Amino acid sequence: MTFSARAVLCLLLVSASATAGAQATDPNDDRVTIFAPGDPEMAAATKQALASLDEFLTLADAPPPGTSRFKLKVKVKEGNVTEHFWIVPFRRTETGFVEILSNQPAEVHNVVLGQNIEFSRDDISDWGYTRDGHQVGSFTVCVMFKRMSKEEADYMRGKYGFDC
Repeated sequence: MTFSARAVLCLLLVSASATAGAQATDPNDDRVTIFAPGDPEMAAATKQALASLDEFLTLADAPPPGTSRFKLKVKVKEGNVTEHFWIVPFRRTETGFVEILSNQPAEVHNVVLGQNIEFSRDDISDWGYTRDGHQVGSFTVCVMFKRMSKEEADYMRGKYGFDC
């Protein structure tokens, strides 16, 4: 299989367990990376994202010129399995957020691609947006690049404008 076909079609399995947390790399790519629960680098990336979530939400409410594609990564649980998905775009509701699931589920089966899902702030694990062609945020994606081959990570960085 060629690299370009692999970039779109393959599942990159880093480590797996019955309670693994699948992380979708980008809303335009069905690539899934499996992280063990409690992975320290992923936990640190999520903590970093959540620490700046209020600033992101304020910016998303009134996007400045040159910014676009404001997105949230949210966790969906089914039994002991948790999978994280990008939601692009998202909108606020009285009780949280809602919008269409942007990735094909790989580990959970209680949601489907294109489904409207409602979620709360407690379900958010990352955020991101594009500013002048470069990704801002997307902290968990930067961790995933460390687990990919250099070729795959460089391809994703170039294609989607990641600076990490």
